[in-house]
Amino acid sequence: MKQNKIYIYGKHAVAEALLNAPQSVKKVYISPKQEDQHVRGLIKKTGVAVSELGKDRLPGVDADTTHQGVIGVVSLDDLMRPMKSFLADLKVTDETAVVLLAEIQDPHNVGAVIRSAAAFGVSGVLIPEHNQAPVTGAVVKVSAGMAFRVPLVQIGNINQAVRDLKEAGFTIYGLEGGGTSTTTDEDYDGPSAFILGNEGAGLREKTRELCDKLLSIPMHPRCESLNAAVSASVALYSWSAKHARSLKKR
Repeated sequence: MKQNKIYIYGKHAVAEALLNAPQSVKKVYISPKQEDQHVRGLIKKTGVAVSELGKDRLPGVDADTTHQGVIGVVSLDDLMRPMKSFLADLKVTDETAVVLLAEIQDPHNVGAVIRSAAAFGVSGVLIPEHNQAPVTGAVVKVSAGMAFRVPLVQIGNINQAVRDLKEAGFTIYGLEGGGTSTTTDEDYDGPSAFILGNEGAGLREKTRELCDKLLSIPMHPRCESLNAAVSASVALYSWSAKHARSLKKR
C-alpha cells in the first residue's frame, strides 16, 4: 500500500519543511518545553495545524524516537511531483541535470543522493513508486532536510521515465562499473540525466539499453567499487565541475 504521509523528526527537519515546502506539512506536534523561536515562528507564519506533543501516542512513532520535542506530519502527495507536471514546468537548458533512482533499496542511500543533488545544483530527483525505498522520515534525516529543497518526482515505470527524458532532450547516463566512458571524460554539453541502479544488481538490462552512455568512476585498483550514494555524489560533482553556474543560487 502506498504511504501517503510520513513523520519527520527534530527542529531542523521541521523548519526546513515549513520554510521550503510548507504546502506539504499538514500538522506539527510540539512539546510545551520546546522553546525554539525559529520553529515556533515558522509554525505561526505558515498557520499549520498544531497539537501538543505527548498528549496522544502517534501511530508508527516509537517511544524512543529522538525528536527534540517536535514532529511534523508531511503529505507525500503534496511534497512529490508527478513526472508529467515536473517536465512541463522544467526549463531545460544545457545546465540542467536530474537523477533517476532505479530500484535503490537502502533509505540511507536515497537520503544521501538527495543531499548530493542539492549540493551540486541538480534540478530534481526521480523516484520510482515500486521496487524502491520510499521517502520516509529516515530519508529526510539523512538528506539533512534537503528533501524539501530539491524537487522530488514520483515516477511509475522507470524505462518510460527514461524515454520521457530523452524526448525532453536529455542525454541519459547510466552509472555502472564497466562503463564505456568515465565520469571525468564527459563534457556534459547538454541536459543530463544520471541513472543510479540497484545496490547489488545494478541497472536492469532494458534500462541499460536505453542509456546513451554508461559511465564508470575512475579509481585506484585496490578498490573495486563505491556504494550507490558515493557513486552518485562523484558523478554529480564531475557534472557540476563542467557547469559552474549550477552552483549559483537559482
